[in-house]
Amino acid sequence: MKAAVLTGINALGLDHVAKPTPGVGEVVVRIKAAALNHRDVWIKTGQYAGLKFPLTPGSDAAGVVHEVGPGVDPEWRDQKVVINPSFDWGHHEKAQEPKFSILGLPRNGTLAEYISVPASQLAPKPAHLSWEEAAALPLAGLTAYRALFSRAQLQAHEKVLITGIGAGTALFALQFAVAAGAVPFVTSSSPEKLERAHQLGARHGTLYTTHGWAKEFGDQYGNFDVIVDSAGGPGFGDLVDLAAPGGRIVSFGATRGNPHELPMRKIFWKQISLLGTTMGSPADFKAMTELVASKAIHPVVSEVFPFDRVADAFNLMERGGQFGKIVVSIG
Repeated sequence: MKAAVLTGINALGLDHVAKPTPGVGEVVVRIKAAALNHRDVWIKTGQYAGLKFPLTPGSDAAGVVHEVGPGVDPEWRDQKVVINPSFDWGHHEKAQEPKFSILGLPRNGTLAEYISVPASQLAPKPAHLSWEEAAALPLAGLTAYRALFSRAQLQAHEKVLITGIGAGTALFALQFAVAAGAVPFVTSSSPEKLERAHQLGARHGTLYTTHGWAKEFGDQYGNFDVIVDSAGGPGFGDLVDLAAPGGRIVSFGATRGNPHELPMRKIFWKQISLLGTTMGSPADFKAMTELVASKAIHPVVSEVFPFDRVADAFNLMERGGQFGKIVVSIG
């Protein structure tokens, strides 16, 4: 079969590799489409822990069950599915256990014509989604769902601020907040991305690159019950200022590094909760796919590349030129 293979740092190409066979409790999925995440770029560029080569990257995919292994219900065969990339979460909803891993490292990932995964990692593809939309869903959708609902406990009519709109997880957070009846606001470095977010249901947005943006935004729109952030860095103190008394700030990344300092007096006086989150549990994944199906949510796909242009898909993500998910059509 054909697969995208990393043979070293920044050494990505298509190659022919052995087609997988299902082990006990596993299935082989014929992949129709896969999608990229920033994690894939960090792996490609050598900025991720536990690197090994050769490796097929990719965490997101949708496809058709091609073969079932011993102990798997044969009814799975020929089913249209999405794959949960969150492996070995463990026995507790509160946090993942030490064996937790993400599909695409250390296990070979989804940028291949076929993949073998445990049947427990499958969920039915929401019927209203195209293959490309379904492939865009797993990692970013799961991360956004857990951040908003399992961790921050977002409720209808609450005001939520989502930073860095345009990235896949932030867009899912916006769409899920709209579906839940919350009142979403966004930030970006791009006026065009703010306008597109408004079309998806954001009430208002602002450019975080503008000096004094947080005070002006807070003066105009008030404070926020929930803030979803993936940046961290020196601007984190602005989010503390924008949080309402009793508010929750949930973080799933630190693309701008650690905050220079935490304004502890503001945090305890305003009784703010700082929440960390990573990926999600099997229950989160099930609830997320059910929400997408019940609310007919369509993931935002920025661009679709044919499999033989997978390197171009990576280049686009490295440039940061996307609005939504970058998808590779495979099957």
